Amino acid sequence: QVQLVESGGGAVQAGGSLRLSCAASGRTFTRYLMAWIRQAPGKEREFVAAIDWNGYSTRYADSVKGRFTISRDNARNMVRLQMNSLKPEDTAVYYCAASTNVANMADMTLYDYWGQGTQVTVSS
Repeated sequence: QVQLVESGGGAVQAGGSLRLSCAASGRTFTRYLMAWIRQAPGKEREFVAAIDWNGYSTRYADSVKGRFTISRDNARNMVRLQMNSLKPEDTAVYYCAASTNVANMADMTLYDYWGQGTQVTVSS
């Protein structure tokens, strides 16, 4: 099992940047594919980005490509999401998630463990 705690959310103006962090408990962090998934008010959850166990493979939603970067630090059991050029439509609760199933990095149903989420608000 792994427990996930997100941090780094907040309010920012359009065009600004934020960096989200996710701290994972446990000694088997490298077993997990890690992802960021978001949910805007009144909308379904949306895949944002994912990274494989060693960081060599990443995947992004089209809506964030070129603006967001996912990374991981296995020595510190951390995964991060650097968000640049933020837009009001990026406003959402951002969740960190973990999966041992690498069949499809963007398939949210494969993620077994979720954090509590951190709010990101982007004003125009």
